[in-house]
Amino acid sequence: MGKLNWNIGVIGLGTMGSGIAQVVASHGFLVTAVETTMTRVEEGLERMRHFMNRGVVLGKTSPDEIETVMRAIRTSTALDELRDADLIIEAVFEDLHVKRAVFEELVRHVRASTILATNTSALPIHQIAQGIDFPSPLIGLHFFNPPPLMRLVEVVKPLNASDQLIDQAKAFCHAIGKTPVVVKDRPGFLVNRLLLPYLNQAMDAFDHDLATREDLDVAVELGLGYPMGPLKLLDQIGLDVHLHATTALFEQTRASEFRPPAILQELVDAGRFGKKTGEGFYSYAPNEASRHE
Repeated sequence: MGKLNWNIGVIGLGTMGSGIAQVVASHGFLVTAVETTMTRVEEGLERMRHFMNRGVVLGKTSPDEIETVMRAIRTSTALDELRDADLIIEAVFEDLHVKRAVFEELVRHVRASTILATNTSALPIHQIAQGIDFPSPLIGLHFFNPPPLMRLVEVVKPLNASDQLIDQAKAFCHAIGKTPVVVKDRPGFLVNRLLLPYLNQAMDAFDHDLATREDLDVAVELGLGYPMGPLKLLDQIGLDVHLHATTALFEQTRASEFRPPAILQELVDAGRFGKKTGEGFYSYAPNEASRHE
């Protein structure tokens, strides 16, 4: 397939949506990004600039490249501004009813040939699509955080999605420098189905005093060859994000490995979400705390 001359829509400019819009725009696509208010639009644009400015400091990008990316992104608070999009990626709050409401409204404004995708990390695609009247089936494009750096995208294929549609989605992923893997529409898809039990088990081991947090992370990094220990990774992901994901999978499967550990709930209840709040399993200096929604 040749170069894709697609217009891309992104709904939601939170942590994931802003990252997706940034990476898509940085690969030469025109992006229309939609948020609920202009305040959230400005927050999303600032989030992108903050991320790219860190790249300038590290010598990985330049101010001119940042401006080129920002000029490729048009913003709005109206879904009908996506009427000419060839592909629309929804990246709103991880709530089934919220996502379904977005698509119910969206299909009134877009062309029948538009490819619709959701960036959900845990919700079943077929449940989000339930009751939505649109010719093309909803698919999943699960990006990983942060989208500009993480190369993997899970292309989630529901039963009613054709091979041609999935091939188009894979071609888009390649066009933005990502590596797609096609997975079934099952709870947790593939990566989270493997990752969440491991992280839950690590938290449980720490809660039962098998090792200090530092020794536990070092043991995994050096003993298993993982690039980052589980407790540091959880602080990076966000303990609130992990709690939401593992709770969703537990409710869908009732499998014990997805049951949220007691220490996770305790930390989240205390407002200790990890790096973004300055404290999780570890404590972070103010300049280490990342921006978040």
